[in-house]
Amino acid sequence: MPDTEPVRVTIFNQSYSLVASEEPGRIEQLAQRVDDLMSSIARAGNIDATRAAVLACLHLADQLDGVEHQFTELRQVVDHKAREFTELLEKAIGTDGAASASADH
Repeated sequence: MPDTEPVRVTIFNQSYSLVASEEPGRIEQLAQRVDDLMSSIARAGNIDATRAAVLACLHLADQLDGVEHQFTELRQVVDHKAREFTELLEKAIGTDGAASASADH
């Protein structure tokens, strides 16, 4: 199990002490991203911290959903290409279904 390190971050003028198994620099980068997003949302109107946090969460959830959708599509493309390449390879080396069936007899 990785060691945990305390990391102190500030998000939307609130300090948080986190215990993370990730590299502290990564946690700080993520916190900065959330802080930037919440600040950007708050600048768009008179929005309190709770509303800014909820809107930031919705924005990040939307981004995650888009990435997951892209990942699923790419996985399907890779699976399809892998099947195509397997068929081509089997034909090239003569191990298609007919060759396998005749070898069984």
